Amino acid sequence: MKTVMVNGPGTTEVVEVPTPSAGPRDVLVRMRACGICGSDSFYIAIGGLPPRQGATPLGHEPAGEVVEVGDRVEGIKPGDHVVINPITGGMIGSGGPGGALSEFLLIPDAKLGHNLAVIPDEVPLDVAALNEPMAVARHAVNRTGAKPGDSVVVFGAGPIGLGATIGYKLSGAQSVVVADIVPSRLEKALDVGADAVINSAEEDVVDQLTKLHGTAATAMGKPRPGTDIYLDAAGVPVVIDTALSAAKQGATLGVVALHKKPVSVDFGAILDTEVNIVTSMGYPTEIFQVTKEIAQNWERFSLIISHRLPFADVENALTTASTPGAAEKVVVTFE
Repeated sequence: MKTVMVNGPGTTEVVEVPTPSAGPRDVLVRMRACGICGSDSFYIAIGGLPPRQGATPLGHEPAGEVVEVGDRVEGIKPGDHVVINPITGGMIGSGGPGGALSEFLLIPDAKLGHNLAVIPDEVPLDVAALNEPMAVARHAVNRTGAKPGDSVVVFGAGPIGLGATIGYKLSGAQSVVVADIVPSRLEKALDVGADAVINSAEEDVVDQLTKLHGTAATAMGKPRPGTDIYLDAAGVPVVIDTALSAAKQGATLGVVALHKKPVSVDFGAILDTEVNIVTSMGYPTEIFQVTKEIAQNWERFSLIISHRLPFADVENALTTASTPGAAEKVVVTFE
């Protein structure tokens, strides 16, 4: 079979490797789609990911069709469409022995609901491949304690921000506002269900939030927007500054974005907000929670995909995904 390997800093190659076979407790999946993540670009840039020695397989956002099932595996049959938890079975595509940018992927010691889940056939498999990043977004929603009636602002309308927007609406948030500086991203945010958008390059975010969410206050009575939750899915310091300067008493600031440099926080200035600051990484319990949400709302989730490129053009797909401004969410599809 063909698989994509990182074989040096900035270098990838499609290579031929033996096609695996399923043992008694294993499942073999024919890949049908695999999303490309920002971390894939990072792995390529550094030439792979330790502790694996030598070439590193890529791809950790998989969806596919079961083709072989070991006789000790329960609840899974050939032909099932599945999504896969990449952090089980040896860290798929992130330094482990296998990657999902391959024609086939072996799932060792396969257990339904643990390392893979069946998704209804009517869900396009390119949309199903969003399962892993949408689990990241759903974990951020859960970490911020979203509840019905909340007013929320999401900073950053990339794939995680858009996924969180959907997640907040599915959690019953009364108002979800998305802030970004790119008009096309803001249009997409409205398409997936945001109640309003703010172009933070042209509009005052705090003023707009006050208009949209009403007026509240800090513990000392300083007027603030009535926003309950601020989610940083952008990863730029100005988002943290803006959120903390706008937070009312008891508001929550969630950080799901990766900040590449330290961000300074004046805790004296925010003491009377009693703001809750939470961080969010990965998906401890959400990897298959979001599968059901995608199955029920796949048309909305499908809007997050900006580019679909065939596996035969995977090198171009990787380049497109790693080029700033060239694409939002690239999914590689397999014939």
